[in-house]
Amino acid sequence: MATITKKRKAVDAKVDKNKQYSLGEAAALVKDLNCTKFDSSVDVHIRLGVDPKKADQAIRGTVSLPHGTGKTKRVLVLCTPDKEAEAKAAGADFVGLDEFVQKIEGGWTDIDVIIATPAVMPKIGRLGKVLGPRNLMPNPKTGTVTNDVATAVNDVKGGKIAFKIDKAGIIHASIGRISFEPNKIAENVQELVNTLVRMKPATAKGTYLKGISMASTMSPGIAIDTKSVA
Repeated sequence: MATITKKRKAVDAKVDKNKQYSLGEAAALVKDLNCTKFDSSVDVHIRLGVDPKKADQAIRGTVSLPHGTGKTKRVLVLCTPDKEAEAKAAGADFVGLDEFVQKIEGGWTDIDVIIATPAVMPKIGRLGKVLGPRNLMPNPKTGTVTNDVATAVNDVKGGKIAFKIDKAGIIHASIGRISFEPNKIAENVQELVNTLVRMKPATAKGTYLKGISMASTMSPGIAIDTKSVA
């Protein structure tokens, strides 16, 4: 434990807690702070000047990251039999309906994204208690309720991620892996920020981008100057 503590102290010392780094600096520094032996994820946390309790400010949506997430996502497509071949051809990991509804009711959630066709949504509605808390419930706003299952699967496999503001007004997103080059980390973050800026509610007053931080698994957070991404 002493070695880990010493290593963590050395890593923490590399971050100036009183400084706000540019996006480029943060993307380079996050790689230098990594102390895991695996290809850890790089996450960003963006605090927005909105009130999530107001329906028009409860921001949620999707963004296609230019360099993907570095993680292969397991996709389940819930659909009628006529759509199964299309879903399989697009690369879905699991395809079907009733057997997977039963598995999910039994607690199975070993997937990253669920895509469903509109016709089967009445059957899926009752899975809300299991899927809702895990942010797995298909939703038209995130493009996961659609008849075009091939495009939806390709989007997810290609680096499309969903995001949803939490009760504190923060967006949390995994935007890459520590093995990514700094410029790819920065460009993925910038794309997410650009998407959020485009989604700014007309009713949101004052500063919109209130704070951004970046961290990899088990590393300290790096504060990012919002002016460097706005």
